[in-house]
Amino acid sequence: MEGFLQRCRAALKGSSEGSSGIHVVLGNEACDLDSMVSSLAFAYFLSKTSGSSCKTVVPVLNIPRAEFPLRSDNVFLLKESGVPQEALVFRDEVDLAGLYRAKRLVLSLVDHNVLPSADIDLEEAVVEVIDHHHLERTPSPSCSVTMETVGSCATLVTEYIHHKAPEVLDRQVAQLLYGAIVLDCVNMAPEAGKVTPKDSHLACLLESRFPSLPPRSTLFQSLQSAKFDISGLSTEQILLKDMKAVSRGDLRLAVSAVYMTLDMFLQRKSLQRELCEFCHKHRFGAVVAMTISFNERSEPHRQLAVYSSSTLYREEVSQALEKARNPSLCISPMSSPFNDIKSYLQGNALASRKKVLPILKDFLKEWDKKQVHCGEAEDFEELDNHFDPTGSPGIDGDARPHCFSASRHHRRRLLGAEDYGTEEDFQVPATPMNSLVEGCPLDAGLPQISAEAILEKFSCMVGEAGENKDVSWPGDQ
Repeated sequence: MEGFLQRCRAALKGSSEGSSGIHVVLGNEACDLDSMVSSLAFAYFLSKTSGSSCKTVVPVLNIPRAEFPLRSDNVFLLKESGVPQEALVFRDEVDLAGLYRAKRLVLSLVDHNVLPSADIDLEEAVVEVIDHHHLERTPSPSCSVTMETVGSCATLVTEYIHHKAPEVLDRQVAQLLYGAIVLDCVNMAPEAGKVTPKDSHLACLLESRFPSLPPRSTLFQSLQSAKFDISGLSTEQILLKDMKAVSRGDLRLAVSAVYMTLDMFLQRKSLQRELCEFCHKHRFGAVVAMTISFNERSEPHRQLAVYSSSTLYREEVSQALEKARNPSLCISPMSSPFNDIKSYLQGNALASRKKVLPILKDFLKEWDKKQVHCGEAEDFEELDNHFDPTGSPGIDGDARPHCFSASRHHRRRLLGAEDYGTEEDFQVPATPMNSLVEGCPLDAGLPQISAEAILEKFSCMVGEAGENKDVSWPGDQ
């Protein structure tokens, strides 16, 4: 494996001068253990079976190199398996868009089946997919899809290699795959609701072929301890450690697995400020934190928190989770010390993030339809450039950006008249200085303009536009 990875790095360094193709095996944006192992093992398999192909196969971990130390379970398994970190290739070390423009890129996706919006221009380069999530991909004769909702994508990669070229499975690759399967399937415990018969079958196959693999329970406990080690991490690092982003239209959500109880998370110092800064820095409208902890029988305990400085975003995302039926999350509200955070106990402990993501994606599709239906003129106004994390304190003394606003009429149509609250229920950003409002430097000597006068003004403009009549504002004379 090490020699293969070194050749990959060497090929990329010389790729700017060459004209040969590059076949990239790309994992998902979370770059969790399953994603990393699946990309490494499948790329290794392709390199061994591609024959005289002129394309160099390169596994690419879909995060910047600087973020990799946050994946402590990944770091642990690589070290235990004898794979040096410096041999890996990360997303910020390869120009996929440049390779695509030069018609030199071929893509295989593992542990996800659709490209994120930022990479959508690379879609024509995708030739193969291996994934265990809900299928969102449109069928195409140019792309082969291996998809089954098993506990781990590494299970499907192991099966793929075993059927097509079992000789490629050496002891090192087997340990990587075995570790990912055991961790993702929670030590193969049925109570956790992750393992399927195929996961168990492939794990047993690896154990039988390589009897020197670490004992299953020992390996799981070591990986679990490494994964849950968040000591010394900032809130931003905890959220980035195992995060997936989903977006549609103007709304982008972060969905982070957080390895502690929700009470511990909410007790973090300056949490509200750090969540606010996280959203602004990474341009998220809301954060869904899915906390997880385990009892002595490896049974999961799950809680949810929804954060947004926008009341509208926070309420809409929360309602989508509350009303979910496929699956039902069975969530019940918990008290929260912060106005900007809604907290829940998740009764359906078997609903992992893999099952929650489709719920949020369906919500985003409906959200986007609503905005298109309401019209571009009333879309949300992004005011991120006004953000000042050192500004005046907001609720509970925490400075927060009011990043998004919407017209009252637009909010009525989005929420429905029966759910529409008072104007005070929504956070309104500071008014731009070129507006005709109280305090504007352009309104010197003008009387304050009431809401009724504004509505009358627009009514006259609409009704009389065809008659070319002048309409006067109060104070114009």
